[in-house]
Amino acid sequence: MTAAVAGGASASGPPFADATPAQIRAALTSEDAAKFDQHWRSVMQRATERLDLTEVYEALESWRRVAWLTSAHGHDGYRKILASAEERLRTGERAEGAVPWSQLKVELGLAE
Repeated sequence: MTAAVAGGASASGPPFADATPAQIRAALTSEDAAKFDQHWRSVMQRATERLDLTEVYEALESWRRVAWLTSAHGHDGYRKILASAEERLRTGERAEGAVPWSQLKVELGLAE
């Protein structure tokens, strides 16, 4: 294992781009690790039955993003992000200081 992979980064892309399932799981919160285990077993079983790894690759890609986000913000920070997102979905209100996408595009000088 290279130092880059051991640290969650890859020379060929963003952090966790080449992470193994074990490396992904190690970066997750305990709650997500349990979800990962269940999901991993399920996709591996289907891959064995269908002789098709497509779903396995898709699952790895999805969980690599979660591992990256968790690693970047720490377990507590990641949980806060999830809680904030759940609150936004529940109430439909923006977080304090957030602006609508249309306003941000104008502020950044992006085309409408």
